[in-house]
Amino acid sequence: MLVTTDYTEKKTVLIATVIKKQNKVLEEIYELKSLAKTLGAIVIKEFIQNIKYKKPKTFIGKGKIEEIKNFIIVNNIKLVIFNDNLSPSQLKNIEKTLTFEVVDRTKVILDIFSKRAKTSYAKAQIKLAQYKYALSKLPKLWTHLEKQRGGIGFRGPGESEIETDRRNIRITINKLNKKIQLIDKQMNTQRKHRKNIIRISLVGYTNVGKSTIMNLLSNAKVSTVEKKLFSTVDTTVRKIKIKKQIFLLSDTVGFINNLPTQLIDSFKSTLSEIKESDLLIHVIDITKNSFIKDIKYVENLLLEIGIKKNRIIKVFNKIDRCSELNTKKSIINKKYLQNLLFISALQKKTIKLLKQKIYAFTKSINRNIHRNK
Repeated sequence: MLVTTDYTEKKTVLIATVIKKQNKVLEEIYELKSLAKTLGAIVIKEFIQNIKYKKPKTFIGKGKIEEIKNFIIVNNIKLVIFNDNLSPSQLKNIEKTLTFEVVDRTKVILDIFSKRAKTSYAKAQIKLAQYKYALSKLPKLWTHLEKQRGGIGFRGPGESEIETDRRNIRITINKLNKKIQLIDKQMNTQRKHRKNIIRISLVGYTNVGKSTIMNLLSNAKVSTVEKKLFSTVDTTVRKIKIKKQIFLLSDTVGFINNLPTQLIDSFKSTLSEIKESDLLIHVIDITKNSFIKDIKYVENLLLEIGIKKNRIIKVFNKIDRCSELNTKKSIINKKYLQNLLFISALQKKTIKLLKQKIYAFTKSINRNIHRNK
């Protein structure tokens, strides 16, 4: 079975490193803090160390580890989370020094996705990502698989326990891949049946208000009340009607910096849903200081899967909470020029403007089945 981590009400410290001049670390540590809180952890302190290179054995310097160890003892800390991805040996060596569990950013994100998934499809995708992660972390993050075939004869001749674990993980990964491929075929068939309907996808960084906008446009009952990262990890599709025109609207999983590659691979079908869309509504949290970096990160991912910018409307959300709205609007209008909209998901009049924008944009879309994208 996979090793699970209990974060609930655990006193936690976060550790991040700055190699050379990486000023984005403060944004990442803030984001990591939000990730930890999403799982119920109580973050007591963040440690940031400037290093020239990653230490092979412990990632950070021995002096910093001793400082953290002393802080842990004095403050009764129960969990350490690294912002960086750690190797199995680094995890093992750090845990040996600190004497309790250490996890990295990738595992935190995977654990959030695991808790949030509701559909069997999303659960299979996330489980696949977890098994790939476990494979990369052997022997540290894997406990023995239950002996599905019974005790004697389960291990091959001359095969060590870790080799047995590795083999069984790969068998499970193959089974999950086949299951996901089967569901993909079924979903592709469903898409073909609705090929004459214009498709729209909500995309964007996590926790920018996509699900709230989904509710307002379609009256869909998706999670909106939780102000936590990754409230939605399942793709939700609903019909919406604007001026007698029917559209299919999808709410997709949010992006985040350093999204684990295992998750990106597992969620290729979600990305396919985005690729098949006629229009993308890129929702952006205008209150964030890093909103331009968020835009760049999301749109780079979209470019990687072949999405053209002329099919994207940038929707800057939460204008009701933006203290520097006029300044930010001026920057945005100069930088992006067109296909922009400023809204608040809490203000009905701006949602009406969004509906008008969608309708006007989609009037120019060729409704033929074989649209050029």
